[in-house]
Amino acid sequence: MGILSSIKKILGGGPSPSSTPTAPESRLSFYIDSIEMQRAMKDRDFRGNPHSPIEDRVNFEGLNYYPPDPAYRLTLPLQRDPNPKTLELATSTGDRQFFRRLGTIEFELEGQPAATLAIYQSLDHDGLFLPFRDATSGVETYGAGRYLEPELLSTGELVVDFNLCYNPYCAFSDLFSCPLPPTENQLTHVAIRAGEKMYKRD
Repeated sequence: MGILSSIKKILGGGPSPSSTPTAPESRLSFYIDSIEMQRAMKDRDFRGNPHSPIEDRVNFEGLNYYPPDPAYRLTLPLQRDPNPKTLELATSTGDRQFFRRLGTIEFELEGQPAATLAIYQSLDHDGLFLPFRDATSGVETYGAGRYLEPELLSTGELVVDFNLCYNPYCAFSDLFSCPLPPTENQLTHVAIRAGEKMYKRD
């Protein structure tokens, strides 16, 4: 079982793997440890994979993250668009990519103003796509924004875990073309201090 699959089973209320603790405090500890392990695996992959977006893999010391915080893991209803439309998203290279807008989610974090984000879906696969900018963008996190892939539950709700949000490949190299968060997903008054932080290129 993969690390992220284990996280989903432990926190999603499903049966726990026999090697994992079941007490609430232990589940929380397991969740945090799993996030840290997933991050370590990504560092190893970015360092050793010849297809890594890191241009100087020899001197790569790892990505920067906020500490895992369960408060940034939300289960939210998806307010579905009655007639989902296909939209063009601009990219970092000036191209266009097409996505289907499925609907929106609404949430609050640590007493900050309520926020709304649109959820998209690629025309090429079924996975969900959440590109966003927030008040940390360009200061603590990558200026062009970050990505997240929410999990759709059988109840129709979404697991939106901002601890898993990550930088697009164009944060590491100009060789990549990355969709940019649309205006509706730019949260100028909400700081999402979770997930991957800014990567400083040499």
